[in-house]
Amino acid sequence: MLDDDVRRQVLTALLVGQRHSWDQGLTAAVLEDAGADLLLRALVDDAVARQLPDGRLAELDPACAVNSAAVGEFVDLVAHRSGDPVLAAAGARQRVWITDAAPRAGDGTLFHLLGSRQVWADTVAMVVPYLAAIGEPGAALAQLHGHRARLRDPRTGLWSARWDEDAGGPVDPRAWGTGNGWVAVGVARAVRWLPGEAGVAAAGEVRRLLDACLPLRRPDGLFGNVLDEPAGSTDTNVASMLGYAALLGAEQGWLPPGYGAVGEDLLGSAVARLDTLGRVSGACAAPHFDRPGHSPEAQAFLLLADSAHRRRAELRRGAASS
Repeated sequence: MLDDDVRRQVLTALLVGQRHSWDQGLTAAVLEDAGADLLLRALVDDAVARQLPDGRLAELDPACAVNSAAVGEFVDLVAHRSGDPVLAAAGARQRVWITDAAPRAGDGTLFHLLGSRQVWADTVAMVVPYLAAIGEPGAALAQLHGHRARLRDPRTGLWSARWDEDAGGPVDPRAWGTGNGWVAVGVARAVRWLPGEAGVAAAGEVRRLLDACLPLRRPDGLFGNVLDEPAGSTDTNVASMLGYAALLGAEQGWLPPGYGAVGEDLLGSAVARLDTLGRVSGACAAPHFDRPGHSPEAQAFLLLADSAHRRRAELRRGAASS
């Protein structure tokens, strides 16, 4: 989908942008997919250098309670590969923060920010794959279930963005596109780490969410910033996020092959919005995500979707030649 020159341009735009902890986690995933081991090592070393005393890695915003887990997965991965005790100890501190110390509701569902008793859809992508990857499948599923109980609309299958634990209801019941994208990619990335029926259940969760979102796709191939508001603004990144989830599932075999074709089409719609600097245009703009523009996460999700597309194409070529 992306030729090598354009892919390098998109990656460069990601690497030169200012990034928060969750963006560092996404960038680490991009580098892992690319086999860029030295760059990945440099990134995780920097995440450890910026670790807060309570264990949160790469955290520049002390209000963020869970976003550091996104890069924690890769600190643990590189620690395991290298045998580096400093990285291993840093990963252990991050683990204790998420499993024991971070603020949470009475049933254990994590709050997204310190000083706030709100449950966010974003947290699914920060902690569910992290917990699954570090060998905590029960905790991963518990977080998925706790978030789903609060945020998923059983009538539509779509997720609202935020829930207020004290009020006992959603902060805003609308289906924010990126919030649904976070859930889709977070659970999709966790499937391979979840054993047996847990993995089957997670795969089904992704499929149901994709099936709820796809009918809301607009004529230009993209989705709205709010999925169920046809006249609202568009968010290009949602197509990359849902495309990545669909392609990952088709590549790994837990979604039917037809979802791979849908994912490729979604990826193509996002690629068509690249500007001359290799930036994904029309995404929710960092740092406040309150207008169309550019963001590191939109860069990363385009690259992750393209990597999944490339791997799937290689599998299909291999199957055709055998």
